Amino acid sequence: MVDPARWFKSATPPAQGVAGASTPADAARPSDDRAFPSTSVVVPIRSIGPGQRDRILGHLLALDPHDRYLRFGYAANDEQITRYVDGLNFERDELFGIFNRKLDLIAMAHLAFSIDPQYTSCAEFGVSVAKSARGRGYGSRLFERAAMHARNEGVTQLFIHALSENTAMLKIARHAGAVIERDGSESEAHLRLPPADFDSRVTELVSQQVALTDYHLKVQAKQFWGLLAVLQDIRQGVREARERVRG
Repeated sequence: MVDPARWFKSATPPAQGVAGASTPADAARPSDDRAFPSTSVVVPIRSIGPGQRDRILGHLLALDPHDRYLRFGYAANDEQITRYVDGLNFERDELFGIFNRKLDLIAMAHLAFSIDPQYTSCAEFGVSVAKSARGRGYGSRLFERAAMHARNEGVTQLFIHALSENTAMLKIARHAGAVIERDGSESEAHLRLPPADFDSRVTELVSQQVALTDYHLKVQAKQFWGLLAVLQDIRQGVREARERVRG
């Protein structure tokens, strides 16, 4: 659960305005490209809702003990992960996922919005990537997607709470320009987001549409290959039946 009060005790004060910066948030980040780097390869990332709860559970249960420890900050067992998935609030929070051709959820992010009325402009980010999908930059892409959505929802502070040994997660935060503070075995990262604008809103709409189209194409492809496999089984069964008759 997000606890912004704990983070704000150590958060840096708002950056002072500089030449060319329209808001303190603009001054707090070196450039838009650093917070939201552009890439030539499109990775379809779609919002996922309660209809994908089983896939979310399957994805998290497939994590090995060490990955569970890094994701949740403790050695979560199957029962604890199941309770976490059952308790997801899809109306308040936002979840994003990357699916492979078999429609397996291979990477997902949880953007949890603060429930404290004093910190409604804060959100927390968490991510997990299947071991077979590592090394493709999916964690960074999910962070960019979540940050874009948070920005468009009026969030000005994005937080990451991670174990200090989770170097991959902290690297993503550092690359985005987040301030990282280490406290023993745990680290806090906080990133100031610029206000939403026309470009950020259009970019999110296009990204979501691309992801939905990609997902529907994968669904159709899976159905096609499934039907083809059934027809091949039928044809094989007919051949075997004919051979038995002839024999």
